[in-house]
Amino acid sequence: MRYRFLVLPLLFLYAPSLLARPTFAETLALSHSVVMITTQLPNGENGRGSGVVVSKEYVATNCHVIANAEGANVAKFRKGYRPKAIKANWRRDLCLLKFDELPFKPLPLRDSASLQYEEPVFSLSFPRGQNVPQPSYGNIKATYPYEGSHIIRSSAQFHLGSSGGALFDEQFNVIGLSTFKSPGKGYYYHVPADWITELMAAPETSSLATNVVPFWALPLAQRPSFMRVVIPYKNKEWSSLKKIALQWTQEEPKSADAWYYLGVAEEGLGNMAAAKNHLTKAVALNMRELDAMHALSRVAYVQKDMQALVDLEASTRPIDTIVADDIVNKISQLKEGK
Repeated sequence: MRYRFLVLPLLFLYAPSLLARPTFAETLALSHSVVMITTQLPNGENGRGSGVVVSKEYVATNCHVIANAEGANVAKFRKGYRPKAIKANWRRDLCLLKFDELPFKPLPLRDSASLQYEEPVFSLSFPRGQNVPQPSYGNIKATYPYEGSHIIRSSAQFHLGSSGGALFDEQFNVIGLSTFKSPGKGYYYHVPADWITELMAAPETSSLATNVVPFWALPLAQRPSFMRVVIPYKNKEWSSLKKIALQWTQEEPKSADAWYYLGVAEEGLGNMAAAKNHLTKAVALNMRELDAMHALSRVAYVQKDMQALVDLEASTRPIDTIVADDIVNKISQLKEGK
């Protein structure tokens, strides 16, 4: 069973004013270490994905790019390189292709535990059959504890073909691989770079065959809570969202995101006092939980709490000027008696 087309990797959107984008020369230098992966499929067709050079011997990619293919190659500068072995964690959707020494510079890796919400990031990959790596810009929106590390959610979009591409911080460290998305815009997920380091110690194999389903493609009930909240949230199914988020807060009481979704569910149900309590807890757990602060501003507006809006504007301004300006607009409306 293949999963290639479950991932819809994306491009060029949401570039906050605080993001210091890399120069063309810097992007070009990094792109030399981001490679295209081509596969030969059992039906005779070819597949494409992306990969990142992480050592002189290894290219990291998503396992679904190569799963059950009859062969895989790395292409760069019109040359092809065939791996001699792989290391795979099929459940995590992370694979390492092993080569004799590659003529490309390995990229440095950064541990996901040090990442901050709203930190600027950018990705490089080969979306939609592009022949050169394409950049996509955004911010870290959330990090979710999972199997000893953190799954990263960003606003750096990606399209089909970008699977396995690199997600970078502003210091050009690889922090993750673009892997999967939830329906609609704004939910783009990356497996963490620290899993790459861990996989280095795993045994090698030569087989691309697997029947293991990646964690993100499991039946909905078996997926992590951070994935199960997305559809009811986007569909404004507040009662369903409340049920999932409440369970999430019980499983992970220190998760700011769990309390955020519970607060939004209560807001949607019209329970403003409960919404305020939960959203305030989310911000207390993570002072950079921008979505929770934005939701608190909506609650404060309904409750006509001018001081709360003033405080929230001051808190959000250093993080995101667009959200801060929206709060200023709410303050103006209250002053005008609207």
